[in-house]
Amino acid sequence: MPLPGGLWWLLCCRRGFTLLHRDYGDGELSGDGDEDEDEETFELRTPSPAGGGRGPLDVTLTQPVRSGPISDRLQSWEETRSLIPEKGPLEDDADVVVKGWLYREPRGRGARPWLPPRRAWFVLTRDSLDQFSGSGQGARRLGSLVLTSLCSVTGPERRPKETGLWLVTVSGRKHSVRLCSPRQAEAERWGAALREVIASKAPLETPTQLLLRDIQESGADPEAVALIYRRNPILRHTSGALYAPLLPLPYGASAPGPGYAPLREEAVRLFLALQALEGARRPGPLMQGVLQTCRDLPALRDELFLQLAKQTSGPAGPPGLPAARDPAALRYWQLLTCMSCTFRPGGAVRGHLLGHLERTEQALPDSELAEYARFIRQALGRTRGRELVPSLAEISALSRRQELLCTVHCPGAGACPVAIDSHTTAAEVARELVGRLGLARSRNAFALYEQRGAQERALAGGTLMADVLTSLAAEEAAPEDPPDAGWKLCLRLHGPLRPEGLAPDGHELPFLFEQEPGGGAPQKLCLGLGAKAMSLSRPGETEPIHSVSYGHVAACQLMGPHTLALRVGESQLLLQSPQVEEIMQLVNAYLANPSPERPCSSPPPSCQDLPDISSPSQHPGLDEPQGHSGCLGQLQK
Repeated sequence: MPLPGGLWWLLCCRRGFTLLHRDYGDGELSGDGDEDEDEETFELRTPSPAGGGRGPLDVTLTQPVRSGPISDRLQSWEETRSLIPEKGPLEDDADVVVKGWLYREPRGRGARPWLPPRRAWFVLTRDSLDQFSGSGQGARRLGSLVLTSLCSVTGPERRPKETGLWLVTVSGRKHSVRLCSPRQAEAERWGAALREVIASKAPLETPTQLLLRDIQESGADPEAVALIYRRNPILRHTSGALYAPLLPLPYGASAPGPGYAPLREEAVRLFLALQALEGARRPGPLMQGVLQTCRDLPALRDELFLQLAKQTSGPAGPPGLPAARDPAALRYWQLLTCMSCTFRPGGAVRGHLLGHLERTEQALPDSELAEYARFIRQALGRTRGRELVPSLAEISALSRRQELLCTVHCPGAGACPVAIDSHTTAAEVARELVGRLGLARSRNAFALYEQRGAQERALAGGTLMADVLTSLAAEEAAPEDPPDAGWKLCLRLHGPLRPEGLAPDGHELPFLFEQEPGGGAPQKLCLGLGAKAMSLSRPGETEPIHSVSYGHVAACQLMGPHTLALRVGESQLLLQSPQVEEIMQLVNAYLANPSPERPCSSPPPSCQDLPDISSPSQHPGLDEPQGHSGCLGQLQK
């Protein structure tokens, strides 16, 4: 016999249920003309027999009423309490937390702003927020809002342009109650009491969570897992819409951030975005938008992991052969790859996802989907959270399960490409480059720096290189800037220089000129010019800090009346001294002689004089090269 107003079919089995719902119309129950009634749902309880086995499901059906576009059809039984107004005496109850007169805004007041707030007697208990027409015996009940762990409270906030009252909003599954008070202290007292009651409620579980628990308990029995999937379409790929989140998300009319809808609505929008991936011509920007939403709203990350597990599941759990060959279905696996390299799923969701990946590998061992499953499983073991979502270049590489290339500029070695993945750190890249340059046994420390012109930023060893590349791509130079004006990565000495044991022609030589003692301040040193090399030493010391042969000097140039620039490899050394012109003549003479590093056939670099900024020489030229040593006023990079 059909139920009036609607019809429910519930097919129960030992390990799951299938729910089909048909709506025949709308239904409303109201008290005083402005209270819509909460949608009633069904109750499923699985008692545990004394023997530990599973007994039959106890099913309690209640008639559903209006279903909105994003209705919650699968909810806990704790929310099924009816809001039918009733009359009855108001007796003192030990569970009463707070009670008193308040104003309440009528529902739909946004469309009817002329409706004034109505005065009512409110009673907050450990289970509900009730409102009555008065505080005496026999007062008429105007409505109730059952409080669960998913309810939320916002405010108090004042509305000076509307009513001038302080507003506290309590959000339930289908409607909200807006409490108003002319006193801020009273509004704060009610807001704090409501939050305390909601925080004390036991967490609710959705039917999806209960099914995940069943799958986890039946993990050793593949036939039982397949049976759960076959009898519960909520776990499998669907081309239809998702009307409610798979996980319990808090109710609320307020948006969690600028530009976003409430969490439950955003969860449904995410599922629509997933389905749009199947036919997207450029899936990269759509994937990046989904990842950015999960970064901005962390509460949706586990929800999206479950939605992707659903859309990559087949009738018995693992995807079938048609899905393994469908390019549209592959998009879900590519986004799941990006998610696994960006965020860490929670405990229960992580366990379900790993089981799903393992079952896919076993069912399709030689397929491309198995390759994705292995890649994702390995990524979940390494991901520790990202500061930024992957760039489009990284999304493209992850979609093909490939590595990225980053370029690091090393003194004396030029631009060095390094292969990285989403988990590579700055310390790992620096360690690889130090090994390539043969500096593994050096007593000096090296690190990666971000550099643009005179600006530089040291990277912490644990910084993810994928985040660095995304950040640098977002800080591109302006179009009018020169080509080399953007940020680049450099390998630099990190910490105080340790010159002991440095080989005269070793790979550490160029790093000497990258050192900035005192945060880049000039340092007073002595420069010694010999027939084959030049050396640097501290005043009063006979042993040089370091020596460099003229064959490593690429160029020299007068930068001003008292400044000489020497370029060694890709590094530049600025010398400030009143003797720069004499030094320039000596270096010029020494560079004219052939050296083992620079054959006779190679023309030596000449020092370039800049007459527009340099003063005429006050010293006679030297006919023959000769050694010279003197202290420079300043030495800087």
